[in-house]
Amino acid sequence: MRFTRIGTLFLLLLTSLFIVSCEQDEELEILESELADETTDSELRNGNNNGGNANNMSPDLITDWTDLLLEIERYAGGMRPNASARAMAYIYLAAYETAQPGMRGYVSNTRYLQGLNIDDDEASRQIDVEIALNACFADVLDHFLINVPLARKEAISELESDYRAELIEDVTERVVTNSEDWGTYVAQQVIAYSQTDTEAENQILEPVPLSYEPPTGLGFWTYSADPERALFPYWERVRTFVVSTDETTTVPPLAYSTEPGSPYRDQMEEVYQVNNAAREDDGEQLWIAEFWSDDVEDLMMSPPARQVTIANQLVDQYSLSMAETLALFTKIGFALNDAAVAAWKYKYEHMVMRPSVYLQEFIDPDFQTNLYRLVYWPNPGFPGYPSGHSCFASAAGGIFIDTFGDNTDFTDLTHEGREEFRGAPRSFTSFSEMAEENAFSRIPLGVHVRMDCAEGLRLGYEISDGVNNLRLQQQSR
Repeated sequence: MRFTRIGTLFLLLLTSLFIVSCEQDEELEILESELADETTDSELRNGNNNGGNANNMSPDLITDWTDLLLEIERYAGGMRPNASARAMAYIYLAAYETAQPGMRGYVSNTRYLQGLNIDDDEASRQIDVEIALNACFADVLDHFLINVPLARKEAISELESDYRAELIEDVTERVVTNSEDWGTYVAQQVIAYSQTDTEAENQILEPVPLSYEPPTGLGFWTYSADPERALFPYWERVRTFVVSTDETTTVPPLAYSTEPGSPYRDQMEEVYQVNNAAREDDGEQLWIAEFWSDDVEDLMMSPPARQVTIANQLVDQYSLSMAETLALFTKIGFALNDAAVAAWKYKYEHMVMRPSVYLQEFIDPDFQTNLYRLVYWPNPGFPGYPSGHSCFASAAGGIFIDTFGDNTDFTDLTHEGREEFRGAPRSFTSFSEMAEENAFSRIPLGVHVRMDCAEGLRLGYEISDGVNNLRLQQQSR
C-alpha cells in the first residue's frame, strides 16, 4: 500500500511538471512570436523588410519615374525655370522621405526643415519600399507639374499601374496596402509642407504679374512688349531649403557704358561677334549654344530639369544604389531651388539689360540672337545678371563634384536623336568643364554677356557648397 501511495504521488508530480512545462513552452512560443513581430517592425525601420534594404536595391524605379518627369516637364507651361526648380526639390524630398525608413544610415530631412511633419509611427508597419515609392511618385508628379496637357499627364497613372502590377506579385495584400498608404501619406505631407510657402504658391499662379513695372535707370533691363514682361520678379521671397539669400553674396556688374573700348561695351560687342560667327560657321559654337539652350517649352526640358537628366545618367554610369540615388537627387533638388531664389533676387536687384537690346540700339539694328530661330521672342523675360543657366549648371555641378569627384568620363545623351535643333551628345572629362561650357554657351546663343555667365557660375558654386554641407548620412561611430 505504501509503495502504491508513493507511486501515485510520483505520477501526480510528473503530470504536474508536464503541465507546467507545456504552459511554459506555450508562453515561450507566444513570446517568440511577439519578438518576431517586433523584429519585423524594427527591421523595417532599418531597411530590412520584405521590400528590401534601399542601400542595396536597384534605383531603376527612380530613374524610370525621373524619365517620365522630364518628359512631362517639357510641356509644363509657365513653370520654367523657377517653378520647375522648386518642383524638383519637393518631388525628390517626398521620394527620399518615403524610402528613408529603409535607408540604413540616412536621416530624415524633418530634422532640418521646420514645418515638415512626418509621423514615424506611420512607417512602423511592414512595407515594400518600391511599392511605396511608386505611389508617392504618382502623387507628387501629378501635383507639382502643372499646366501639362491631359494626354501627357495620363502617362503618370499608366506608369504607376504598370509598376504596381509588376511589384505586387508574391506580396501579401497587407504589405501592398501598408506600402501604398505610406507612400501616399508622405506625398501628402510634403505637398502640405509646400503649400505653407504662400509666396511660391501665389507666384506660380501668376508668374508674369501685370502689376510689376521695372524701375527705370540708365542701362536697366525692361520689356519692349508683353511676351517679354517680367517673369517671377518676386521670387526672392520663396522658401529655400538649405541656403537662404542672406547667406549668399553678389559681385556688382560692370558699370553701364556706351563708350567704345569700355569694359561694358566690349562684352556686348563680344556677344555680337560670337553669336554671328556661330551662325555663319554652323559648327561647334552653334552646337554648344543649342545643346545647352533648354529655353523652349514643348521642345526641351527646362534648365533646372536638364541637371536632373544629367544626374539620372550618372546614376547608371556610377552604379548607385537606391539610397545613394535618392540622396543625390534630394541634394540636386535643394541646390536648384535655392539657386533659383538667389539668382532671381540678384537679377531684379542689378537690372542688367539683355545684349540684343543694347546691340540693336548701338551696334546693329538687325541683330538677332541664335535663340530666335527656336522661339517667337528672342529674349527671356527677366534681367540678365547673373545668368540663371550658369547658376543652375554650377549649383548641380558642385553636387556632382562632391559626390563623384571632379574627374569623370561622361557623355551627355540628353538630346540624342533630336533633329529640331543641334542636340548631338557631348563628352566631358570633368564636371567643372561641363558646368563651364553650359554657363558660357549663353554667349554664342546671344542672350548673355560674359559677366552674366561668370557671376552665375560663381553664385551656383556658392549654393552647392552650402548644400554639400547638409549631412543626410549619419556619421559612423
